[in-house]
Amino acid sequence: MSSYHPALLTDHYELTMVGAALRDGSADRRCVFEVFARRLPAGRRYGVVAGVGRLIELLRDFRFDPAEVAFLRDSGVVDERTARWLADYRFTGDIDGYAEGELFFPGSPILTVSGTFAEAVVLETLALSVLNHDCAVAAAAARMVTAARGRTVIEMGSRRAHEEAAVAAARAAYLAGFGFTSNLAAGQRYGIPTAGTAAHAFTLLHDDERTAFATQVAAQGKATTLLVDTYDIGQGIRNAIAVAGPDLRAVRIDSGDLAVIAQQSRELLDSLGAGETQIIVSGDLDEYAIAALAAEPVDMYGAGTSVVTGSGAPTANLVYKLVEVDGRPVVKRSENKATVGGRKVAVRRHKPTGTATEEIIVSQGVPERRPGDRALQRSYVAGGEIAPLPTLHESREHLRQCLISIPWEGLKLSAGDPAVPVTVVPTSGKE
Repeated sequence: MSSYHPALLTDHYELTMVGAALRDGSADRRCVFEVFARRLPAGRRYGVVAGVGRLIELLRDFRFDPAEVAFLRDSGVVDERTARWLADYRFTGDIDGYAEGELFFPGSPILTVSGTFAEAVVLETLALSVLNHDCAVAAAAARMVTAARGRTVIEMGSRRAHEEAAVAAARAAYLAGFGFTSNLAAGQRYGIPTAGTAAHAFTLLHDDERTAFATQVAAQGKATTLLVDTYDIGQGIRNAIAVAGPDLRAVRIDSGDLAVIAQQSRELLDSLGAGETQIIVSGDLDEYAIAALAAEPVDMYGAGTSVVTGSGAPTANLVYKLVEVDGRPVVKRSENKATVGGRKVAVRRHKPTGTATEEIIVSQGVPERRPGDRALQRSYVAGGEIAPLPTLHESREHLRQCLISIPWEGLKLSAGDPAVPVTVVPTSGKE
């Protein structure tokens, strides 16, 4: 549960809309908002739903306390009527959506918020802040996990992100299949395994490399990882094995031409009798760099900046749009930003072998169900009451199964069509 009220993590105009709607009596009209992406980031063939659990937990504390209401009133953001409404705010509507770990494609209704206009519209900024960030990180991380081909990837990007974004990024990366995080707050909050041993500063602190390695091994045992590229990598490996012996768990290399260095390091370790000592590489790795090392003797990867920034796509391009008012579909027809009106229901269609073939989205209706169809939406909040949430480990397994189900072409890192085509059955609507 959050230690603060997230209500002011909100754009100014959300509350001015509420004030105007209260004034003209439209605030209580029953509305449906949907979160979706019109398109995937360039080069991506799928998106990954992440952050829903965080969002629902934040919803528990989405309140406007007296100090916040006073700030809004005194600064002229809201009038007295709106201030009184905010003081009593509780979300009493429904939230349905795709499971965390589910894949999504252009048009997928990954979150549906139903309630009065006023109580639903104020959730827009928070929903998009959480989901755009976490989905972007999870998609990048999933591509890195695929590129790693079963080798472990460690998330180590905390120093490249806002302190709270770093925790959220660690959660999203673990959901996507990373094995560890360096972030201790993520370990405490979400039960993610943490890992880390020493940086170059520890080696530089000591008068020579052997002394640094001996101190680290004395403190952490031979199951540690020695960072061998502070000075000369070859000599660093010799020093590491001389100090720790051939049963040292791993060495880490953080610089240089990693493909060439990994081969040379493996040969040197083997010649020193350290055939079981693993090689961990890090240093500005993204999915393409990891894929390029697939044939090299690398046992584990450390990814930092690229994963916490979405590897070139720091947002998932998600929007939060009104699609229904009082049971009637509403349609936005702006150029390049059109919407499909009406509440959507989605299923994913599969072959008997389990391979996904199509996503069917029906507006204001229910898709015709066929053998192999899987419903994509579940209830998170009903009448303001929050349903039990899947665990992070369950969501992680859900994503693993989803990635197995898409055609292998959909896992390619090259640009191409979405991994699964989407068919939207629209309905007519008013402006």
